[in-house]
Amino acid sequence: MTDLLVVLPVMVPLASAALGAAAWRAPRAPRVVGVAGAAAGLAASLALAHRVVTVGPAATQAGGWPVPFGITLVADELSAVMVVVAALMGVAVAVYGLAEVDDARQRAGFFPLVHVLLAGVQGAFLTGDLFNLYVCFEVMLMASFVLLALGGERPQLEGALTYVTLNLLASALFLAGVGLVYGAAHTLNLADLSLRLPEVAAQSPALVAGIAGLFLAAFGIKAGVFPLYAWLPASYHTPPVAVAALFAGLLTKVGVYALIRVVPLLFGGVDGIYELLLWTAVATMLAGVVGAVAQFHLRRVLGFHIVSQIGYMVMGLGLLSSPHPAVRRMALAAAVFYIAHHIVVKTNLYLIGGVVRRLGGGEELKALGGLAVVAPWLAILFGVSAGSLAGIPPLSGFWAKLAIVRAGLEAAEWWAVAAALVAGLLTLVSMVKIWNEAFWKPAPGQVAATGPIPRAMAAPIVLLAGVTVAIGLLPQPLLALAERAAERVLDPAAYRAASGLLAGGGG
Repeated sequence: MTDLLVVLPVMVPLASAALGAAAWRAPRAPRVVGVAGAAAGLAASLALAHRVVTVGPAATQAGGWPVPFGITLVADELSAVMVVVAALMGVAVAVYGLAEVDDARQRAGFFPLVHVLLAGVQGAFLTGDLFNLYVCFEVMLMASFVLLALGGERPQLEGALTYVTLNLLASALFLAGVGLVYGAAHTLNLADLSLRLPEVAAQSPALVAGIAGLFLAAFGIKAGVFPLYAWLPASYHTPPVAVAALFAGLLTKVGVYALIRVVPLLFGGVDGIYELLLWTAVATMLAGVVGAVAQFHLRRVLGFHIVSQIGYMVMGLGLLSSPHPAVRRMALAAAVFYIAHHIVVKTNLYLIGGVVRRLGGGEELKALGGLAVVAPWLAILFGVSAGSLAGIPPLSGFWAKLAIVRAGLEAAEWWAVAAALVAGLLTLVSMVKIWNEAFWKPAPGQVAATGPIPRAMAAPIVLLAGVTVAIGLLPQPLLALAERAAERVLDPAAYRAASGLLAGGGG
């Protein structure tokens, strides 16, 4: 049963994609399969997370091969957090897509493609092998590229071309790193590498440092860190809102997850790696938020904020430069908490943006206005999500930013803390700008909507706003799980045990 639980979060979306594609001739079948499959994926992820929280980590070896020879899937506390939040976003986007994605795109494969993307995301969170992490990244890239281009409109194709070009570069760097790792250590199993790579580093430190650089560049592009983020704000405003919301919530976070999973486990001993990540985090925070303040297109503002918020997550990883174990645990736990919070909030802001466009007839802030009168419920829900993104108490973003700032203060990285506070203030400024332009000021023209907002669009927004408020009011369960996740990530022996690798190595 344990083996099945570890596999289900990947297999359910794959099965849903296959069923939806097979039933493409039936008008309603892909829609039913799309939503039901997302709900089943959430149920599978919750079952796995419950097992991890109550019993401990679970692992399975494909084909019964012993570690490290076969494909390993590992579910620890970090994986449990990520698969549940990702599956929840799958449900929200699938339901929202019923009303927001047009019939032509639905017939062209929107729902099966969403499930292929979710399978890649969940596989990345669960794999215990570098090559299979690469495979999952490629599955995500293929599905996301088609979703970006679905519909064939010129802005979509331009955005998709920018997106795929830089992400193919990341894939090439990743694959080069995988090849060098295998040549040096003769294994790609993460648990086994945690034993073997330090031995290689002792003999060839420059080689391991170079490999680490390849992985940092590859994962940095995927995560959208400075200066490798140009593809993100250039592409996320072009597809349907449901697609952009799924991308905004999950894709960059898979890159951050890969950094958190791989760097402490394999490259923590490389000189200066955490200091480099800390500088990168600060530059990412500030570059992203300055870009957001300068924009007056709703989804472009939100796109730059993805970049800025990634900086906070990477800051938690960069603070592992501290020599104090308690500070290191605090910093990494803050990063895990921040990722979970941000996935929920950012996805919801994009979904809200879709309703704003439906009501106002566009996304240029100067052409919007009066929505607080037209849809006061939407104004309230936007205020919840925007306030959380900016770190207003008692919402989830307040605890996330507080945890990062506390870790920075404990590590005595005053300059990084100052940058985080400045970025938080500018985030609030840009969220107030959206509020003033879209909701508060009088409408410059007629409101575009002629009827009520479909329930399929409203329900996911209410759900995710409720999750944001719930985390804010009761942050301790997620904080405790994040602390457990941080402890395991920082203890290679604990990860090896979770993977099923014996202390003496895998042969």
